[in-house]
Amino acid sequence: MNYSIALLPGDGIGPEVVYATVHVLEALGAHYGHNFAFAEYLMGGCSIDRYGTALTDETLSACKAADAVLLGAVGGPKWDNPAAPVRPEQGLLALRKGLGVFANLRPVKVLPRLAISSPLKLEKLTGVDLVVVRELTGGLYFGQPKGRWKTDKGERAVDTLEYHDHEVRRILEMAFRLAKGRRNKVTSVDKANVLDSSRLWRQVAVEVGNKYPEVTLEHMLVDTAAMRLVSHPASFDVLVTENMFGDILTDEAAVLVGTMGVLPSASLGEGGPGLYEPIHGSAPDIAGKGIANPVGTVLSAALMLRYSFKLEREASALEAAVEQVIATGNLTPDLGGSASTDQVASQIIAVLTS
Repeated sequence: MNYSIALLPGDGIGPEVVYATVHVLEALGAHYGHNFAFAEYLMGGCSIDRYGTALTDETLSACKAADAVLLGAVGGPKWDNPAAPVRPEQGLLALRKGLGVFANLRPVKVLPRLAISSPLKLEKLTGVDLVVVRELTGGLYFGQPKGRWKTDKGERAVDTLEYHDHEVRRILEMAFRLAKGRRNKVTSVDKANVLDSSRLWRQVAVEVGNKYPEVTLEHMLVDTAAMRLVSHPASFDVLVTENMFGDILTDEAAVLVGTMGVLPSASLGEGGPGLYEPIHGSAPDIAGKGIANPVGTVLSAALMLRYSFKLEREASALEAAVEQVIATGNLTPDLGGSASTDQVASQIIAVLTS
Protein backbone atom coordinates (compact mmCIF):
# COMPACT_ATOMS: atom_id res chain seq x y z
CA MET A 1 0.00 0.00 0.00
CA ASN A 2 1.07 3.59 -0.65
CA TYR A 3 0.68 6.34 1.95
CA SER A 4 1.59 10.02 1.70
CA ILE A 5 2.92 11.77 4.80
CA ALA A 6 3.45 15.52 5.07
CA LEU A 7 6.45 16.26 7.28
CA LEU A 8 6.60 19.43 9.37
CA PRO A 9 9.94 19.10 11.20
CA GLY A 10 9.63 22.59 12.67
CA ASP A 11 12.17 24.13 15.03
CA GLY A 12 14.79 23.10 17.58
CA ILE A 13 15.02 19.32 17.94
CA GLY A 14 11.99 18.86 15.69
CA PRO A 15 13.99 17.99 12.56
CA GLU A 16 16.20 15.53 14.49
CA VAL A 17 13.34 13.48 15.91
CA VAL A 18 11.30 13.65 12.70
CA TYR A 19 14.16 12.46 10.49
CA ALA A 20 14.90 9.63 12.92
CA THR A 21 11.25 8.60 12.74
CA VAL A 22 11.31 8.73 8.94
CA HIS A 23 14.12 6.17 8.99
CA VAL A 24 12.05 3.94 11.27
CA LEU A 25 9.00 4.21 9.01
CA GLU A 26 11.07 3.47 5.92
CA ALA A 27 12.40 0.31 7.55
CA LEU A 28 8.92 -0.69 8.70
CA GLY A 29 7.53 -0.09 5.22
CA ALA A 30 10.21 -2.24 3.62
CA HIS A 31 9.61 -5.00 6.18
CA TYR A 32 5.83 -5.10 5.82
CA GLY A 33 5.46 -4.18 2.17
CA HIS A 34 4.23 -0.58 2.44
CA ASN A 35 5.48 2.55 0.69
CA PHE A 36 5.53 5.79 2.64
CA ALA A 37 6.03 8.88 0.49
CA PHE A 38 7.33 11.88 2.45
CA ALA A 39 7.11 15.57 1.51
CA GLU A 40 8.65 18.20 3.79
CA TYR A 41 7.32 21.69 4.51
CA LEU A 42 8.14 24.59 6.83
CA MET A 43 6.00 25.49 9.83
CA GLY A 44 6.65 27.48 12.99
CA GLY A 45 9.63 29.76 13.54
CA CYS A 46 11.45 28.52 10.46
CA SER A 47 8.40 29.46 8.37
CA ILE A 48 8.28 32.92 9.96
CA ASP A 49 11.92 33.45 9.03
CA ARG A 50 11.33 32.36 5.43
CA TYR A 51 7.81 33.58 4.69
CA GLY A 52 6.82 35.94 7.50
CA THR A 53 4.04 33.62 8.66
CA ALA A 54 4.03 30.51 10.83
CA LEU A 55 1.92 28.52 8.35
CA THR A 56 1.52 29.36 4.69
CA ASP A 57 -1.61 28.59 2.71
CA GLU A 58 0.48 26.34 0.48
CA THR A 59 1.71 24.27 3.42
CA LEU A 60 -1.80 23.94 4.83
CA SER A 61 -3.10 22.82 1.42
CA ALA A 62 -0.33 20.23 1.15
CA CYS A 63 -1.16 18.90 4.60
CA LYS A 64 -4.85 18.62 3.72
CA ALA A 65 -3.94 16.64 0.59
CA ALA A 66 -1.74 14.15 2.48
CA ASP A 67 -2.89 10.94 4.16
CA ALA A 68 -1.37 12.08 7.47
CA VAL A 69 0.83 14.81 8.92
CA LEU A 70 3.88 14.23 11.16
CA LEU A 71 5.02 17.26 13.17
CA GLY A 72 8.21 17.74 15.18
CA ALA A 73 8.04 20.84 17.38
CA VAL A 74 7.73 24.60 16.96
CA GLY A 75 9.07 27.66 18.74
CA GLY A 76 12.19 28.73 20.56
CA PRO A 77 13.86 31.75 22.22
CA LYS A 78 14.34 33.47 18.88
CA TRP A 79 10.58 33.90 18.50
CA ASP A 80 9.65 33.88 22.20
CA ASN A 81 7.88 37.21 22.41
CA PRO A 82 4.21 37.06 23.48
CA ALA A 83 3.69 40.57 22.10
CA ALA A 84 4.96 39.68 18.62
CA PRO A 85 2.26 39.88 15.93
CA VAL A 86 3.44 36.55 14.43
CA ARG A 87 4.42 33.62 16.65
CA PRO A 88 5.26 29.96 15.90
CA GLU A 89 2.34 28.67 17.98
CA GLN A 90 -0.10 30.47 15.68
CA GLY A 91 0.90 28.02 12.97
CA LEU A 92 -0.01 25.07 15.17
CA LEU A 93 -3.42 26.49 16.06
CA ALA A 94 -4.12 27.31 12.40
CA LEU A 95 -3.03 23.84 11.31
CA ARG A 96 -5.37 22.14 13.80
CA LYS A 97 -8.24 24.37 12.75
CA GLY A 98 -7.48 23.94 9.05
CA LEU A 99 -7.32 20.16 9.26
CA GLY A 100 -10.48 20.01 11.38
CA VAL A 101 -8.80 17.87 14.04
CA PHE A 102 -10.88 18.41 17.16
CA ALA A 103 -9.69 15.52 19.35
CA ASN A 104 -6.17 15.17 20.73
CA LEU A 105 -5.37 11.71 22.09
CA ARG A 106 -2.41 11.43 24.45
CA PRO A 107 -1.73 7.94 25.81
CA VAL A 108 0.35 7.63 28.96
CA LYS A 109 1.71 4.17 29.77
CA VAL A 110 4.33 3.70 32.46
CA LEU A 111 6.83 0.98 31.57
CA PRO A 112 8.91 -0.58 34.37
CA ARG A 113 12.17 0.84 33.00
CA LEU A 114 10.67 4.35 32.84
CA ALA A 115 9.15 4.26 36.31
CA ILE A 116 12.54 4.88 37.91
CA SER A 117 12.76 8.18 36.01
CA SER A 118 9.59 9.50 37.62
CA PRO A 119 9.74 11.51 40.85
CA LEU A 120 6.68 9.60 42.07
CA LYS A 121 6.96 6.51 44.24
CA LEU A 122 7.05 3.28 42.25
CA GLU A 123 3.93 1.90 43.94
CA LYS A 124 1.90 4.82 42.63
CA LEU A 125 2.91 4.01 39.06
CA THR A 126 1.89 0.35 39.00
CA GLY A 127 -0.76 -0.26 36.36
CA VAL A 128 -0.77 3.26 34.93
CA ASP A 129 -2.17 3.06 31.39
CA LEU A 130 -4.42 5.98 30.55
CA VAL A 131 -5.43 8.17 27.62
CA VAL A 132 -6.22 11.86 27.83
CA VAL A 133 -8.70 13.02 25.19
CA ARG A 134 -8.41 16.79 24.83
CA GLU A 135 -10.82 18.96 22.85
CA LEU A 136 -8.63 20.85 20.44
CA THR A 137 -10.45 23.51 18.45
CA GLY A 138 -12.68 25.30 20.96
CA GLY A 139 -12.46 26.97 24.35
CA LEU A 140 -10.24 29.85 25.44
CA TYR A 141 -7.75 29.43 22.61
CA PHE A 142 -10.36 30.16 19.95
CA GLY A 143 -13.28 31.93 21.65
CA GLN A 144 -14.32 35.46 20.65
CA PRO A 145 -14.04 38.25 21.68
CA LYS A 146 -10.34 38.02 22.28
CA GLY A 147 -7.65 40.67 22.54
CA ARG A 148 -6.08 43.56 24.46
CA TRP A 149 -7.29 47.14 24.62
CA LYS A 150 -6.20 50.45 26.10
CA THR A 151 -8.78 51.99 28.44
CA ASP A 152 -8.88 55.10 30.58
CA LYS A 153 -8.07 52.83 33.55
CA GLY A 154 -5.12 51.05 31.90
CA GLU A 155 -4.88 47.97 29.74
CA ARG A 156 -7.62 45.35 29.47
CA ALA A 157 -7.26 41.81 28.14
CA VAL A 158 -10.09 39.40 27.30
CA ASP A 159 -10.20 35.71 26.40
CA THR A 160 -13.54 33.99 25.91
CA LEU A 161 -14.20 30.37 26.88
CA GLU A 162 -16.89 29.30 24.45
CA TYR A 163 -18.31 25.89 23.53
CA HIS A 164 -21.28 24.76 21.48
CA ASP A 165 -23.05 21.56 22.48
CA HIS A 166 -22.10 19.79 19.23
CA GLU A 167 -18.41 20.46 19.89
CA VAL A 168 -18.69 18.89 23.31
CA ARG A 169 -20.78 15.97 22.06
CA ARG A 170 -18.34 14.87 19.36
CA ILE A 171 -15.35 14.81 21.73
CA LEU A 172 -17.35 12.90 24.36
CA GLU A 173 -18.49 10.41 21.72
CA MET A 174 -14.88 9.75 20.78
CA ALA A 175 -13.90 9.27 24.42
CA PHE A 176 -16.64 6.73 25.03
CA ARG A 177 -15.82 4.80 21.86
CA LEU A 178 -12.20 4.68 22.94
CA ALA A 179 -13.13 3.48 26.43
CA LYS A 180 -15.14 0.59 24.97
CA GLY A 181 -11.90 -0.83 23.57
CA ARG A 182 -10.08 -0.34 26.86
CA ARG A 183 -11.36 -0.67 30.45
CA ASN A 184 -14.83 0.89 30.04
CA LYS A 185 -14.31 3.96 32.17
CA VAL A 186 -14.54 7.65 31.23
CA THR A 187 -13.57 10.50 33.56
CA SER A 188 -15.02 13.79 32.32
CA VAL A 189 -13.05 16.74 33.70
CA ASP A 190 -14.63 20.17 34.05
CA LYS A 191 -15.07 23.15 36.41
CA ALA A 192 -18.84 22.90 36.66
CA ASN A 193 -18.94 24.49 40.11
CA VAL A 194 -17.86 27.81 38.54
CA LEU A 195 -18.14 27.87 34.74
CA ASP A 196 -21.29 27.81 32.60
CA SER A 197 -19.30 26.23 29.78
CA SER A 198 -18.42 23.38 32.14
CA ARG A 199 -22.05 22.96 33.18
CA LEU A 200 -22.91 22.54 29.49
CA TRP A 201 -20.01 20.09 29.19
CA ARG A 202 -21.28 18.02 32.12
CA GLN A 203 -24.84 18.00 30.77
CA VAL A 204 -23.69 16.67 27.39
CA ALA A 205 -21.40 14.13 29.08
CA VAL A 206 -24.43 12.67 30.85
CA GLU A 207 -26.42 12.56 27.62
CA VAL A 208 -23.64 10.79 25.75
CA GLY A 209 -22.95 8.47 28.68
CA ASN A 210 -26.55 7.25 28.61
CA LYS A 211 -25.84 5.80 25.15
CA TYR A 212 -22.99 3.69 26.55
CA PRO A 213 -24.39 1.85 29.60
CA GLU A 214 -21.43 -0.52 29.64
CA VAL A 215 -19.03 2.40 30.23
CA THR A 216 -18.73 3.94 33.70
CA LEU A 217 -18.85 7.76 33.65
CA GLU A 218 -17.44 9.86 36.48
CA HIS A 219 -17.32 13.65 36.68
CA MET A 220 -14.28 15.31 38.21
CA LEU A 221 -13.37 18.94 38.79
CA VAL A 222 -10.11 19.89 37.10
CA ASP A 223 -8.31 20.74 40.34
CA THR A 224 -9.20 17.34 41.76
CA ALA A 225 -8.09 15.67 38.52
CA ALA A 226 -4.73 17.44 38.73
CA MET A 227 -4.26 16.06 42.23
CA ARG A 228 -5.42 12.56 41.33
CA LEU A 229 -3.04 12.36 38.37
CA VAL A 230 -0.11 12.35 40.76
CA SER A 231 -1.73 10.67 43.78
CA HIS A 232 -3.73 7.85 42.12
CA PRO A 233 -2.92 7.85 38.38
CA ALA A 234 -3.81 4.17 37.91
CA SER A 235 -7.44 5.01 38.70
CA PHE A 236 -7.84 6.66 35.28
CA ASP A 237 -8.67 4.93 32.01
CA VAL A 238 -9.95 7.54 29.52
CA LEU A 239 -9.85 11.13 30.75
CA VAL A 240 -11.69 13.65 28.55
CA THR A 241 -11.67 17.42 28.94
CA GLU A 242 -11.74 20.81 27.25
CA ASN A 243 -8.87 22.51 25.46
CA MET A 244 -6.96 24.45 28.13
CA PHE A 245 -7.55 21.93 30.92
CA GLY A 246 -6.29 19.19 28.60
CA ASP A 247 -3.23 21.21 27.65
CA ILE A 248 -2.24 21.52 31.30
CA LEU A 249 -3.17 18.02 32.47
CA THR A 250 -1.33 16.24 29.66
CA ASP A 251 1.89 18.06 30.49
CA GLU A 252 1.38 17.15 34.13
CA ALA A 253 0.90 13.52 33.12
CA ALA A 254 4.41 13.53 31.63
CA VAL A 255 5.79 13.40 35.18
CA LEU A 256 4.44 9.86 35.45
CA VAL A 257 7.07 8.65 32.97
CA GLY A 258 9.75 11.10 34.00
CA THR A 259 10.05 12.97 30.71
CA MET A 260 7.98 14.44 27.90
CA GLY A 261 10.34 12.80 25.44
CA VAL A 262 8.47 9.48 25.28
CA LEU A 263 4.85 10.63 25.06
CA PRO A 264 3.08 10.68 21.68
CA SER A 265 -0.13 12.30 20.52
CA ALA A 266 -2.68 11.97 17.76
CA SER A 267 -5.03 14.76 16.68
CA LEU A 268 -8.07 13.42 14.85
CA GLY A 269 -11.20 14.75 13.19
CA GLU A 270 -14.23 13.28 11.46
CA GLY A 271 -12.40 12.96 8.15
CA GLY A 272 -9.22 14.03 6.43
CA PRO A 273 -5.65 13.52 7.59
CA GLY A 274 -4.70 13.11 11.22
CA LEU A 275 -1.94 15.18 12.84
CA TYR A 276 0.70 13.31 14.83
CA GLU A 277 3.34 14.83 17.09
CA PRO A 278 5.24 14.22 20.33
CA ILE A 279 4.02 16.31 23.24
CA HIS A 280 7.46 17.78 23.99
CA GLY A 281 8.63 21.20 22.85
CA SER A 282 11.49 22.24 20.61
CA ALA A 283 14.13 21.95 23.40
CA PRO A 284 16.50 24.53 21.85
CA ASP A 285 19.08 23.91 24.58
CA ILE A 286 19.90 20.48 23.13
CA ALA A 287 19.12 21.13 19.45
CA GLY A 288 21.89 20.03 17.13
CA LYS A 289 23.60 17.83 19.73
CA GLY A 290 22.14 14.56 18.46
CA ILE A 291 20.80 13.55 21.87
CA ALA A 292 17.10 14.35 21.52
CA ASN A 293 14.78 11.52 22.51
CA PRO A 294 12.98 10.23 19.37
CA VAL A 295 10.63 7.87 21.20
CA GLY A 296 7.70 10.30 21.48
CA THR A 297 7.81 10.93 17.73
CA VAL A 298 8.23 7.25 16.87
CA LEU A 299 5.26 6.35 19.05
CA SER A 300 3.29 9.15 17.39
CA ALA A 301 4.07 7.41 14.08
CA ALA A 302 2.66 4.21 15.60
CA LEU A 303 -0.57 6.09 16.33
CA MET A 304 -0.51 7.24 12.70
CA LEU A 305 -0.29 3.65 11.54
CA ARG A 306 -3.22 2.73 13.77
CA TYR A 307 -5.65 5.61 13.28
CA SER A 308 -4.92 7.04 9.82
CA PHE A 309 -3.69 3.95 7.95
CA LYS A 310 -5.60 1.23 9.87
CA LEU A 311 -2.40 -0.83 10.16
CA GLU A 312 -2.94 -2.28 13.64
CA ARG A 313 -0.42 -5.10 13.22
CA GLU A 314 2.33 -2.68 12.22
CA ALA A 315 1.40 -0.17 14.94
CA SER A 316 1.51 -2.83 17.64
CA ALA A 317 4.83 -4.18 16.32
CA LEU A 318 6.36 -0.71 16.41
CA GLU A 319 5.14 -0.07 19.95
CA ALA A 320 6.48 -3.44 21.07
CA ALA A 321 9.87 -2.66 19.48
CA VAL A 322 10.03 0.66 21.34
CA GLU A 323 9.15 -1.03 24.63
CA GLN A 324 11.85 -3.66 24.08
CA VAL A 325 14.50 -1.03 23.35
CA ILE A 326 13.51 0.93 26.45
CA ALA A 327 13.68 -2.25 28.54
CA THR A 328 17.29 -2.83 27.44
CA GLY A 329 18.28 0.56 28.83
CA ASN A 330 19.35 1.96 25.47
CA LEU A 331 18.19 5.45 26.45
CA THR A 332 18.94 9.06 25.63
CA PRO A 333 20.36 11.38 28.33
CA ASP A 334 16.94 12.69 29.42
CA LEU A 335 16.29 9.17 30.76
CA GLY A 336 19.72 8.71 32.26
CA GLY A 337 21.33 6.97 29.29
CA SER A 338 24.05 7.95 26.86
CA ALA A 339 22.56 6.87 23.52
CA SER A 340 22.15 9.31 20.65
CA THR A 341 18.96 10.01 18.74
CA ASP A 342 20.14 7.92 15.79
CA GLN A 343 21.32 5.05 18.01
CA VAL A 344 17.89 4.72 19.61
CA ALA A 345 16.21 4.81 16.19
CA SER A 346 18.63 2.17 14.87
CA GLN A 347 17.91 -0.10 17.82
CA ILE A 348 14.17 0.23 17.23
CA ILE A 349 14.68 -0.68 13.57
CA ALA A 350 16.84 -3.68 14.50
CA VAL A 351 14.17 -5.06 16.84
CA LEU A 352 11.33 -4.25 14.46
CA THR A 353 12.89 -6.01 11.48
CA SER A 354 14.47 -8.97 13.28
